[in-house]
Amino acid sequence: QVQLVESGGGLVQPGGSLRLSCAASGSIFSINAMGWYRQAPGKQRELVATITSGGSTNYADSVKGRFTISRDNAKNTVYLQMNSLKPEDTAVYYCNADEVGVYYYRNYWGQGTQVTVSS
Repeated sequence: QVQLVESGGGLVQPGGSLRLSCAASGSIFSINAMGWYRQAPGKQRELVATITSGGSTNYADSVKGRFTISRDNAKNTVYLQMNSLKPEDTAVYYCNADEVGVYYYRNYWGQGTQVTVSS
């Protein structure tokens, strides 16, 4: 079973920066795409950014140019560098990963880490 653990969340002022990390551990065959999603109070969970094992990235329009997703395939870890943070970025950020085995496909979610942007 794969476990995803996020870290790096916290309180930051508008215009500040924060870096989130998500490490996958457990019995892993191969992880393909990984990504970050977020959910603000009273809102639906939304995609923030994704990255494939080959390094192809995709960003939500609201974060493009401010956030950067990256990964270390050897460590099965994905990162989200968040710059020029805005109050509307406040949300619980969740890590997601797709595992592809010889006979199966599985999707995993982390427990989430709180990001609060406020003065």
